[in-house]
Amino acid sequence: MSQDPTRPEGGDPHSWEELLRSMMGPAAAEEAMRAMRASGLDPEAMSQAAGLPADRNQLMMMIGQMQQMLASGGGDPVNWRLAHDLARQTAHAGGDPSVSAAEAERVRSALSVADLWLDTATELGPAGGRQEAWSRADWVERTLPTWKRLSEPIATSVSQALVETIEAQAEQLPPEVQAMAAQMGPVQGMLRQLGSAVFGMQVGQAVGTLAREAFGTADTGLPLVEEPTAALVPSNVADFAEGLDAPAEEVRLFLAVREVAHARLFAHVPWLRAHLLGIVESYAREITIDTDAMEEAVRGIDPTDPEKLREAFSGGVFALEQSPAQRAALVRLETALALVEGWVEEVTAQAVAPHLPHAVPLREMLRRRRASGGPAEQTFATLVGLELRPRRLREASTLWATLGAERGTAERDALWSHPDLMPTPEELDDPSGFVAARRAARAAEEDVDAALAAMLDGTLTAGTDGDVDDPLDQPESGAAGTAPDGTGPDSDGPDDTEDRPGH
Repeated sequence: MSQDPTRPEGGDPHSWEELLRSMMGPAAAEEAMRAMRASGLDPEAMSQAAGLPADRNQLMMMIGQMQQMLASGGGDPVNWRLAHDLARQTAHAGGDPSVSAAEAERVRSALSVADLWLDTATELGPAGGRQEAWSRADWVERTLPTWKRLSEPIATSVSQALVETIEAQAEQLPPEVQAMAAQMGPVQGMLRQLGSAVFGMQVGQAVGTLAREAFGTADTGLPLVEEPTAALVPSNVADFAEGLDAPAEEVRLFLAVREVAHARLFAHVPWLRAHLLGIVESYAREITIDTDAMEEAVRGIDPTDPEKLREAFSGGVFALEQSPAQRAALVRLETALALVEGWVEEVTAQAVAPHLPHAVPLREMLRRRRASGGPAEQTFATLVGLELRPRRLREASTLWATLGAERGTAERDALWSHPDLMPTPEELDDPSGFVAARRAARAAEEDVDAALAAMLDGTLTAGTDGDVDDPLDQPESGAAGTAPDGTGPDSDGPDDTEDRPGH
């Protein structure tokens, strides 16, 4: 092969050029290389400064990783192919056995029994959807569409912020990078692909980790499947049951009741799924980036090392600034998640009490598990500042229990009929006060209903002058039918029939 006259003698013909071509494409890479050489920059020195491996095989392996990371994303703000593959790999780490026919039957049996037990604990009927046993890979496949809906608005903001941050600090970058910045059109596309890939790695890692922790479809509190479905992941249930004092079958039944309770709630409260996901989406739309923190983090990132990129972004490169609207959204989300989890906890406790001896310790263990959060929840909190935990679970559970004890399960469950009836964050502070207010409101409604019924069921009476005794307009004092001034239908006072509406 002939010597490239623009390449310094002795320079490596593959390192820097190959890396640029993998990231920017052949034409843009050539332009960038020409600009650097024209300014007297030494590609070999740049290669060494960037820490590129001297061994050709290692270099080509690294380039292959970069090509795969950048080329597979398309124009999406999240590289979903990368997210999907990494989620599957993470879920499979340590093994992901296929669900056997016997395990699937045990799961379906537990979910069916759970439906029967719940009939005594809630007015909300069976969800009517599928009852399934999932592997961890199944969990990834079935829930990833919802994660896509939740993540893309955030990723779009983050990707744009990454490009703007790199552009803003271009003057402080090394000369070789400034030369690349001269071709800003291709570089912008590269940066967006880079942000898309990194966000895809982050989401994929988190979803894959959640797949190793989740018992079913609603462990995060969010409804992760659109259609009515109740499912358990037998391998995760078995891992959780290992080492507990309760028998494995009892643990399976307890978790099945929780899963079916979630399924019933989301199936019979049509506004709830859109309400929860809408809060997360409104939070994402308000996202702003702490550009100072991003600039500091970007300076320490080696863009040639995908693993270092993922680790850096996992550590909070995207430091987010919460606006007042976002803080309000977080309060609404925490309250909604607490109300969902509190209701599920209460009806589960009622349903399993006659059947499972270890119901109380299992309930407390699940509370602690939800309160502490797992690695995946911490990952999402680091990435977007959003914790999917019901911080006020105990208050919400107390509220549902108090309301059910005083007003009955029918009135308790009727609160789900409209979002305006749900307790506010302030009312969660005082469950007894909320129940008392509901009692007073209900009493007033009953008084009005009784008065209207009296008007309509024939108990209305007519006076001698044709006037009507209205049960809603009784005098404040004196005998029935006598006004405070002594006048009335049987008195000698003036007849006011003509002055009354409707006469």
